[in-house]
Amino acid sequence: MNEREFYRVILGLQEPWEVKEVKVDAAGQKVEVSVGAREGTLWACPESRERLPVHDHVERSWRHLDTCQFETVLVCRVPRLRLGDGKVWTVPVPWAEKGSRFTLLFERLAVMVLQAARSLKQAAAWLRLDWDAVQRIMERAVERGLARRELEGLKHLGLDEKSFRRGQNYISVLTDLGPGPRVLEVAEGRRTEDAVGLIHTLPEAQRAQVAAVAIDMSAAYAAAVREALPAAAVVYDRFHVSKLLGEAVDQVRRAEHKELSAEGDERLKGSRYIWLWHPAELSGQKLEAFEALAYQNLRTARAYYHRIQFIGFWECASVAEAQLHFTQWYQEARRSQLDPIKKVALTLKNHLIGLLQYFNHRITNAVTEAFNASIQSIKASARGFRNFEHYRTRILFFLGRLNLNPL
Repeated sequence: MNEREFYRVILGLQEPWEVKEVKVDAAGQKVEVSVGAREGTLWACPESRERLPVHDHVERSWRHLDTCQFETVLVCRVPRLRLGDGKVWTVPVPWAEKGSRFTLLFERLAVMVLQAARSLKQAAAWLRLDWDAVQRIMERAVERGLARRELEGLKHLGLDEKSFRRGQNYISVLTDLGPGPRVLEVAEGRRTEDAVGLIHTLPEAQRAQVAAVAIDMSAAYAAAVREALPAAAVVYDRFHVSKLLGEAVDQVRRAEHKELSAEGDERLKGSRYIWLWHPAELSGQKLEAFEALAYQNLRTARAYYHRIQFIGFWECASVAEAQLHFTQWYQEARRSQLDPIKKVALTLKNHLIGLLQYFNHRITNAVTEAFNASIQSIKASARGFRNFEHYRTRILFFLGRLNLNPL
């Protein structure tokens, strides 16, 4: 088997395609494989299926899998046809997708490497590609994946925000909270119109299937769900509620610590993180430190009590039980004389319908929060993004659970 036959076999070329020439540059560690179609071939018109002769050729090249350690490139004078309407049509080649400068096999390898690598910089170095080439491969992969994606059975969604550039720049992230959670789409901004546009990226038939959307207490997101998914319930996320209560406890702690410190009392110094945990999650020195403070007459301890008491709301078995629990908790919290706790209690009361919807759908944005951590890692590895489309591509490439392969 000569070298031309060797490459014909490994490339899987069939008539009328053939290997014309193989050039090996040992010094440059590069192989150039010239591929072409047999002379005199008639090609089927894409419209009429009439067999047409070649009008002219256009020179193209594609990066292929390395031959041992040698970079391998396919070159071809691709035939073009003159169609009946006068337009010129380029014959598709079997080894690459339209518009790509990489063979199908190389793109498949590149997708695997990019997904497995710790950083895109490492992947690009291993593949011997520059940043622009890596970006093009990822964009094409995401485009393929979105075209193939199945959305049947979409029932529960998550909607959350994530920082983009420095300052008050955000994106909105739409996630599928069902089995096999995934990022469905992202959009710039966090206004109502931004979120509505984001939801409308889903086909109408799939939007009609959505039963509930988990969000934080953003008025913009709630309005977007009501507009874009009028039949879906808004479910306020329990982890956002926990965050609000945790922040209220910390506000009380900081104010009390300032007062005590002025009197030379440093009891609360360094205790910030102790109040973030449930007592059952503490052990050793942290548990001892907590117990030393929790049973003292401290406003921080009382604020913490209200936070822990609210956990029972999520453990209720029904909407009716949860409503009773909330009423009792709310009355006690409003009598607490702790302004941050009273403020959160009023906020929760104003959002009670969405909180109670949890017991009908049992969804949270925990998955979305986990995705946010992954998105932050993507952002950090790229040292930030100036271009939103590049940011979107990376998120969907790594978190969209898409079928990215070209084959």
